[in-house]
Amino acid sequence: MSIEVEERKLEPAVALPALDESAPREPHRQFALKHEDCFVVADSYGDIRGTGDGLFRDDTRVLSRFRLFVGDHMPSLLGASLSQDNILFTANLTNLSTIGSDGSEALPGVVHIERTRFIWQDRMFERIAFSNYSRREVLLPVRFDFDADFRDMFEVRGTTRSRRGRAHDALVGETSVTFRYEGLDNVSRQSVIAFSTRPDQVHPNHAEFLIRVERRARRALYLEVGQNEEVPSSDRFRAAAARARFAMRSKRRQGATIFSSGRVFNDWLTRTRADIALLTTDLETGPYPYAGIPWFSTAFGRDGVISALQMLWLNPALARGVLAFLARYQSTETSIFDDAEPGKIMHETRKGEMAVLRELPFGRYYGGVDTTPLYVYLGCSYADRTGDQEFVDRMWDSLCAAIGWMEEVGARNGDGFVTYSRAADTGLFNQGWKDSADAIFHADGTIPKGPIALVEVQGYVFAAYQGMAALAAKRGDAAKAAHWSAMAEKIRSAVESRFWMPERNFYALAIDGEGKQCAVRASNAAHLLYVGLPSAERAQLIAEQLLSAHLHSGWGVRTLADDELPFNPMSYHNGSIWPHDTAICAAGLARYQQRTSVVKLLSSMFEAAVQFNMRLPELFCGFTRAIGDAPIAYPVACLPQAWSAGSAFMMLQACLGIRIDGWKREINVERPRLPIGIDNIVIRHLAVGEAKVDLNFQRVGDRVVCYLGERHEGLVPLAVRS
Repeated sequence: MSIEVEERKLEPAVALPALDESAPREPHRQFALKHEDCFVVADSYGDIRGTGDGLFRDDTRVLSRFRLFVGDHMPSLLGASLSQDNILFTANLTNLSTIGSDGSEALPGVVHIERTRFIWQDRMFERIAFSNYSRREVLLPVRFDFDADFRDMFEVRGTTRSRRGRAHDALVGETSVTFRYEGLDNVSRQSVIAFSTRPDQVHPNHAEFLIRVERRARRALYLEVGQNEEVPSSDRFRAAAARARFAMRSKRRQGATIFSSGRVFNDWLTRTRADIALLTTDLETGPYPYAGIPWFSTAFGRDGVISALQMLWLNPALARGVLAFLARYQSTETSIFDDAEPGKIMHETRKGEMAVLRELPFGRYYGGVDTTPLYVYLGCSYADRTGDQEFVDRMWDSLCAAIGWMEEVGARNGDGFVTYSRAADTGLFNQGWKDSADAIFHADGTIPKGPIALVEVQGYVFAAYQGMAALAAKRGDAAKAAHWSAMAEKIRSAVESRFWMPERNFYALAIDGEGKQCAVRASNAAHLLYVGLPSAERAQLIAEQLLSAHLHSGWGVRTLADDELPFNPMSYHNGSIWPHDTAICAAGLARYQQRTSVVKLLSSMFEAAVQFNMRLPELFCGFTRAIGDAPIAYPVACLPQAWSAGSAFMMLQACLGIRIDGWKREINVERPRLPIGIDNIVIRHLAVGEAKVDLNFQRVGDRVVCYLGERHEGLVPLAVRS
């Protein structure tokens, strides 16, 4: 439906009340949309204010300001939401004032303004619908303010550049404005804002309309922001939205699905699954979960591997895509700038101007000490989950190269530990998952000297050696199987002797370059439980402390105990709560049969998710939970974040006690428990080899029983141990 535009010039806009444009992002009040390598982050009004928000394409901000004003004011916000499939953002607004057809001012709140937006194929589509509920015709003075700064993502995050490329003057057309930027990388970037109806006035940074809406009528304006000019329309909007929804529906249907007796619990699982689908990008090598929006909407090695591990029992195709991508870009050379060595697995990749110009090393960066052992562990776990021998054979050389790098690094010290020390000052100072500069420290807060051996990394190395030994045995290579099995036991013994703190009944965070323990209690030690390295006695001691008030806040497991010197619940890594970290703790506790503790952690995370509108952010603050309080958001966290979303499914697997043996084509369930308040769970279309089955969990008195549903494709043995 077209818009009727009053043919007269608007008066100059009056000055608007100032907003704090430097205010930090509030992720729980931000709304993100994404398709492939294009995403947008805006506030509840649908506005882009030019702080950390914007429309981004290939790590470049192509729309830095986009705001709607009605009658020289921001409209009043009624509410904002994302559709359940994460495709459509909708802001419901109303006017503060309007102009009657006779020139008189109408009452506020008589016009409903609905902004609906989505992303499809590097283009932002938007519809602004005006519904007049007054008894007379109204004229709406509408203004859009816009700009495109073409800042690299790292500039948006705060990096200062000595020089930039050339920004051209905006090209103003009858129904569009075009912004252009010539980068120092000789790439021309363009952003075109186009309207379905000719504006009453159009300028380089704003467009104005005077829109006539008859009483009890509705009018809509369509606009698009893309690399080239198209003519927006209702038909284009609907067709693109239909394609976007169909593509998302296909992603969400990959793998098994879960339904429970709890409506709110189902809402959480549905939103979480939609977030994973939103972040998953279809690359040439297969699906890959990008880390998070806005700062990390790209392929990260560590994040991709952990997200794939979280989803492995439900959707092995995600792990296959992650493995194929990381194998393709495995390092084959040594580069100090890129922190690369032969066999090492990529940490991060970027497409922006600064990465191309190598102002930063993150075009393809290898400075992650844990990514390589995690990659091997994922490869072995994928093989055990699927029994996909053909894929394992294709991956074998890459897995061997990765474990060869691990052995080479381990040979540099007598214990076989895989350590890190950045090769160049431009690289990451800390290279584990806690990679902020102050995340690794001694008990007195001093920063240790490198090279650093992180406790959880040695656990991943242990698991990688174990997994490769098992795969080598299946391939008939007894010599390699024996060698890697011996390496796993060497690492286990070294961790138990070098990292254990008998006076604290806990594992040290790290060992520094001088052989000294970083003698602090951090969540890193729980990752050892996840891979099964500690003895049962020590695992019990760790479990008790993880659930103590020092580490468990009531919402989740803190990254650092609250009685350690550098503890700060508002920090990035030194006392905050990361959902994926808590999920790994839960999976580790399940491995040692601590099911009651797993149920407790899952319930805490679910209750936190409810407070965050069913979306767990990248992290949140580690303040102690009090009755009636909500968890406190971390101000610049990513939302959504892939491994935060996937944490729900890792914890649920730990709770239900499910393990799928792809080699034997069977399902094993050990001591299943259901979440608090949930009486039954059904897992539908669970793939085991070529078969697909429905798996039912039912609470019967104080027990949980598990059985195969009536619907199944192929015969799958089910072994249940209560």
